[in-house]
Amino acid sequence: MMALPGGCHLDSIPLPGQRLHLMQVDSVQRWMEDLKLMTECECMCVLQAKPISLEEDAQGDLILAGGPGPGDPLQLLLKRGWVISTELRRIGQKLAQDRWARVHSMSVRLTCHARSMVSEYSAVSRSSSQEMDQIEKLLMEKCSELSAVTERCLQVENEHVLKSMKACVSETLSTLGQHFGQLLELALTREVQALVRKIDASDNIYTTESTTGNLFSLTQEGAPLCRIIAKVDGVLCLADILTDDSHSEATRAEAAAVVAQVTSPHLSFTQHLSSFLESMEEIVTALVKLCQEASSGEVFLLASAALANITFFDTMACEMLLQLNAIRVLLEACSDKQRVDTPYTRDQIVTILANMSVLEQCASDIIQENGVQLIMGMLSEKPRSGTPAEVAACERVQQKAAVTLARLSRDPDVAREAVRLSCMSRLIELCRSPSERNSSDAVLVACLAALRKLAGVCPEGLQDSDFKQLVQPRLVDSFLLCSNMEESFV
Repeated sequence: MMALPGGCHLDSIPLPGQRLHLMQVDSVQRWMEDLKLMTECECMCVLQAKPISLEEDAQGDLILAGGPGPGDPLQLLLKRGWVISTELRRIGQKLAQDRWARVHSMSVRLTCHARSMVSEYSAVSRSSSQEMDQIEKLLMEKCSELSAVTERCLQVENEHVLKSMKACVSETLSTLGQHFGQLLELALTREVQALVRKIDASDNIYTTESTTGNLFSLTQEGAPLCRIIAKVDGVLCLADILTDDSHSEATRAEAAAVVAQVTSPHLSFTQHLSSFLESMEEIVTALVKLCQEASSGEVFLLASAALANITFFDTMACEMLLQLNAIRVLLEACSDKQRVDTPYTRDQIVTILANMSVLEQCASDIIQENGVQLIMGMLSEKPRSGTPAEVAACERVQQKAAVTLARLSRDPDVAREAVRLSCMSRLIELCRSPSERNSSDAVLVACLAALRKLAGVCPEGLQDSDFKQLVQPRLVDSFLLCSNMEESFV
């Protein structure tokens, strides 16, 4: 499994037991597949009487390595899709440099890869559709047109004519890219839909576990796959896994990881997640239970990450979390080192608290569970390893803790409790000492806002100099003062 970097993605922080990539194959099989594809490309060049390029950058030409196993249409599409997308981008770069020999040779190779993708996918896929057949035809027509027009460009010496032909090549390349994107979208949607149906229809626990793992692996391929999973209601099939205790904790955690990826606030799409609302209460309930019963920090991280993202997605989730006593579950977990032992996990917890703190009822639950003291501790979050990812996670924890404190301080009881716990002193230290916040401007702004909220309720907690420099001026003036401070000022 993978963990998450900034609270909302699961793609950069390694965890124990990280899953091997599905494309990994035997080394001999990899060599055989490479040989086959290299031969195909070279034969295509020779058959069309095209010289194999001797340019110095030809050694960087893309050859599809480690072909997908037989009957594996998803991996075939992903690998071929990556190669063709990269070729399209590189052709555009060579076109901008007027390197016509390279543009032509790469266009021929692009045609090879496109034809291979179409033929290989047709061999392993289920029944085709009229729409896919039509787009395949358009794609191959544009590939042939690109090869033909770039060949003519090689024979043109008139700069004015070549310039007009360059615009034609650019337009053809753009249209080809659109057809390729449409075809890949249709094919991937069909295969992901089949994967989701397999999960829905399966009564075998091992099949469900492996297929859920495949679905999670797809989310690692980026936003387009997450959008497709959402579009085919993949999140809904995961609700059944999350709510079914017969599945292992690892399988439910992996289902939570898929939910976290698909609902990430960093993704630009939301229109396909409307059906998610139908099962949101079930999913939120199951995720809270998974947090409560998690046997490891990894499981808790994945479940809390999904909850954090859902609180961004819809405010109803925050109300559900209040009803489910999620604040108690999360705050109790903070004292359990087996479940909460990294800044990445605390980042998820404070994200949930920050989003819940917009609700008025949240303040009383925070006080009741000694949550202000926990937030105070998060303002002192420090990295243990010093890696960039961990340092960034600590900055997010400090920033969100200050945001949570600022929002909760509209309640006088919370503000007084924060003052009693010396939160104001810590906020002042974070403002005045760049090293305490790793020179983060985001942390500085959040701390200034929280300090001003607390000062509005308990001004007596501030020294005169702090009030005049950090509270009384405009926020931007205080920000400029603190962001330019030397360490010796403290």
